[in-house]
Amino acid sequence: MRFRTLAGAALLTGAVALTACGTSTQSAGPSTQSPAMTSAMMQGASSTRAGTFTGLNAKHVAGAVKIAGGQVALSDFSADPGPDLHIYLTNGTDENSVTAGKALGKIALDKPAQTFSTAGADASKYTTVVIHCDKAKAVFGAAALT
Repeated sequence: MRFRTLAGAALLTGAVALTACGTSTQSAGPSTQSPAMTSAMMQGASSTRAGTFTGLNAKHVAGAVKIAGGQVALSDFSADPGPDLHIYLTNGTDENSVTAGKALGKIALDKPAQTFSTAGADASKYTTVVIHCDKAKAVFGAAALT
């Protein structure tokens, strides 16, 4: 009988401890996170943005793009061949926007699914993903991010 009482007390104590970690809306005290840490967490927690490619300048570019978790992911991607296609984060589709944008890497024309890192760039500051031929200095296509 004594064992049952001790076991019951242990279960009750455990239940109370778990409840204390539950859904309280009151703060336990001041945050110990630095402003830089909070900013980095907010940037990482930013919402996913996505878009669909369209061709520009009489070129074919198709597929989808998604930005999340520090990555730009292309899916069902296809494009006209170009001698030097690269992907950029930009704020427009003209040559000046590409020059001012952030280069992410070289496009592989034979891969419909590709992923690029946004390391060193705040992706939330860009509105467009551009496929650009660096050699010809021509925009092949773009996807507006929503």
